Amino acid sequence: MVHHQRYYQMKKGGEGLLVKNFIVDEESQIGITTTINGNYFKRAIRPKLLSFLFLSLLSCSLIWTPQLFGFPSTFSLLYSLGAEDEHMGSDVGSKLPLCSSVANGTICCDRSGIRTDVCYMKGDIRTHSASSSIFLYTQNGPRDFSHMLEDEDEIVKELEFQREKIRPYTRKWETSVMSTIDELSLVSKHVNSLSQRKCDVVHDVPAVFFSTGGYTGNVYHEFNDGIIPLYITSQQFNKKVVFVILEYHNWWITKYGDILSHLTDYPPIDYSGDNRTHCFPEAIVGLNIHDELTIDQSLMKQNKSIRDFRNILDRAYWPRINGLIQDEEREKQLLQSPSSTSLSELDYQPKKPKLVILSRSGSRVILNEDSLVKVAEKIGFEVEVLRPEKTSELAKIYRVLNSSDVMIGVHGAAMTHFLFVKPGGVFIQVVPLGTDWAAQTYYGDPAMKLGLEYIGYKILPRESSLYDDYDRNDPVLSDPDSVNAKGWEFTKKIYLDKQNVKLDLKRFKKRLLHAYHHLALSQF
Repeated sequence: MVHHQRYYQMKKGGEGLLVKNFIVDEESQIGITTTINGNYFKRAIRPKLLSFLFLSLLSCSLIWTPQLFGFPSTFSLLYSLGAEDEHMGSDVGSKLPLCSSVANGTICCDRSGIRTDVCYMKGDIRTHSASSSIFLYTQNGPRDFSHMLEDEDEIVKELEFQREKIRPYTRKWETSVMSTIDELSLVSKHVNSLSQRKCDVVHDVPAVFFSTGGYTGNVYHEFNDGIIPLYITSQQFNKKVVFVILEYHNWWITKYGDILSHLTDYPPIDYSGDNRTHCFPEAIVGLNIHDELTIDQSLMKQNKSIRDFRNILDRAYWPRINGLIQDEEREKQLLQSPSSTSLSELDYQPKKPKLVILSRSGSRVILNEDSLVKVAEKIGFEVEVLRPEKTSELAKIYRVLNSSDVMIGVHGAAMTHFLFVKPGGVFIQVVPLGTDWAAQTYYGDPAMKLGLEYIGYKILPRESSLYDDYDRNDPVLSDPDSVNAKGWEFTKKIYLDKQNVKLDLKRFKKRLLHAYHHLALSQF
């Protein structure tokens, strides 16, 4: 349930002080908060000025009272992530995205999405990590404001034209995790502010600020909440962009350094760890996100798609993979005897389609994995069992899956690696009890958008280890939806943490044959 506070426009004489404007699209019921000209004050203002502002605001409130009583102060909406409306209604008057054009010396924040807030800044931008702030120094105050305060020079110098708060992470609707994300203040101040800091480092390219906190450490969230949104947000700059990272982790930089090097030409900045004042001409604070593990081509400049993102992965990992291949070839040459079979003779052997099983440990384990390997080999697959760990080098995982034709795995974060399978390949996801929606939404649908042949294998109750723990008529087995309806903690405790799978191989063999024949047909 999402709550929106409705804000109202307050004017003096039709063109005075705009405090905050909340545009409501009544048809889609999505609120868009724009505060480009919002005014805030850091220091106390002299009594005569306070009196002037008070009378102005009082007169405005009297003018707007009839309209204010015509609307409720708050309203609630129940959202489905899969049905989020990304378009604005007729109230906006334009189909262009909010903040599609940002004037110099201004801040524009797009808070219309359920997944993320993104703010755009343009002009003289300076960081101040000690106060968790990014300052924009400008002469572009509210209309007629300089004339109103022409005899209040010291106030003008310390005036905050606008202040925005943002937590730059893409799980906006999850208040529990968002509360752990560092919050930034974006402040627009007068260019002659007494508190203006000199630049220690001057950049001539834009910056993108984002957090690697939250669920970072889980490969699904690292790609879905971080890497793909980072590509979506930054690719327009053609690597001429600096990444400024909140909650910076050295291990994250090491893990994703190969990808980052294809998104930026510059080393990333640790926002909290670097106390220098960095100055930028433009900044994007927060990341854009479209959907689960995918890219909406219609929202991208140059019509970039998830396949273009995968091409980035290909280029990022190839140098490392090529090095591994060369090392292995040198080792083979050292071990190869003159009488051994030549490589040219091996080339004549018919190539079997390669099937990779992503093996799990702990929970959601395929208990008869060895038997599955034998069945697949009997059909005609070359089988490899891959056991990725948190510390596994992504380039090595990419190498295995990029050379595969079929990937099999049980629903879980490791299924994110379907991104490493070439379009045209096959992805078979084993769907344990109680995970139907998540399996389809988080991995099945995105895999098809990438161009994979997706096969979801929904297990029967008798294939679940829970079959031995519960009565046959227990809702855990007979009605998983009713159990999931009780809340995430029940889903996690029962279906994710305490369930293993023993495949009905006679039934599962049909999916293997489907994959085999699909690959055979795709050769023609």
